[in-house]
Amino acid sequence: MHLTQNDYGRTQTATRHASWNTFTAAPHRVMMFAGVLQLVLTLVFWGTELVGRYSPLRTPLPTTEPAVWVHAFLMLYGLFPFFILGFLMTTYPRWMNGRDISRTDYMVPFLAMVTGVGIFYAGVFLGRQWMALGVIVLLSGWLSALSALYRVYRTAPSRDKSTERLLNLALGMGGLGMFLYLLWLLTGDSILMRGAIEVGLWWFLVPVLVAVGHRMIPFFSTHVIPGYRVVQPRWTIPSVLVCTTGHLLLEMTGHYRWLFLVDLPLAGIGVYHSLRWQWRRSFQVRLLAMLHVAFSWLSAAMLLYTIQSLVLLVTGEPFVLGLAPLHALGIGFIAGMSVAMVSRVTLGHSGRPLAAGTFTWVCFWGVNLAAALRVAGDMPDLHAPFGVPLNLVAAAVWLVFLIPWAVHYGRMLVAPRVDGRPG
Repeated sequence: MHLTQNDYGRTQTATRHASWNTFTAAPHRVMMFAGVLQLVLTLVFWGTELVGRYSPLRTPLPTTEPAVWVHAFLMLYGLFPFFILGFLMTTYPRWMNGRDISRTDYMVPFLAMVTGVGIFYAGVFLGRQWMALGVIVLLSGWLSALSALYRVYRTAPSRDKSTERLLNLALGMGGLGMFLYLLWLLTGDSILMRGAIEVGLWWFLVPVLVAVGHRMIPFFSTHVIPGYRVVQPRWTIPSVLVCTTGHLLLEMTGHYRWLFLVDLPLAGIGVYHSLRWQWRRSFQVRLLAMLHVAFSWLSAAMLLYTIQSLVLLVTGEPFVLGLAPLHALGIGFIAGMSVAMVSRVTLGHSGRPLAAGTFTWVCFWGVNLAAALRVAGDMPDLHAPFGVPLNLVAAAVWLVFLIPWAVHYGRMLVAPRVDGRPG
């Protein structure tokens, strides 16, 4: 039997339709796929900028706005929100025994956010008005996603919604940060840019990831560590919010010398939880250890912030560690937690065993190496050994390890489950 051209066309259409149905079968698929793509693209953009800065030709990218502010927006609002939504749109119904989020309720935000990021990238080279349009479209998708999550929260029968209540607040702050960035694009007022960065970091990403870690790390640990005792203090997230709010206010008002008053307690909270969550025993299971190691970067980052603050208080010398604390937080904690959680969710929801093979394990430690190199790049006398800036080396390491990771897990996110189950 011979296939006609029409038969072949119908077969191709059916195949594409089946592939699209597979890809859009669950919120974690579409959102996390966009996230792994952005994990590469944001650093390709920034790495290209760094090469332009430090090459002999000195030809940075011809962006219409300073590339550093573009980089800040992409990292805070154009990358990690996809991972956050992919995770929470999957777990909110499970945590609260609520209804699943419908395909429409996650596809509309996904399409809007991807479109918004695409317009933003174009605007980086075309003009501020296009960047603003991109932020508007991205923000509309974000608010649509929060509306879907809130409907689950409001209608779910669970009595204890304390974690979700605080998460809702932090997610709303993510929308506020995007709006502040939009206002900066429209007005040029630098205080709005600073507000967008500080809100995105201290009222959005840090509280969300601490809340997710607080909920999930003990839960995962109890399933694989014999005799494990769950520790989830109710004071953790409110205490973290107090510290992050204090940090934000001190940063915005320029009182950097007093940051240790909130940063040291936050570091202590991180150390306490790492110890009580049995950080050392987590290495019995690589996939679990990835979460524990990533969470420990929170303590390291806050200790670096504390040291910098105390040096300023005692000696009057400002920012002796430069951006080292920020990158310990952003790469080590936020990116590390994202890679660890995405790896676990993708493996579990693709029907594969919950086990990190050597490939995943090496890629994860590549993220930690990139974090360590970027932190070292701001340390005195370590900026450019052998004449090569360490921040450029760190960007290269990020790409070397995360491009293969993105391809590996991206394929899982678009392929049918290996166990034949739906979703």
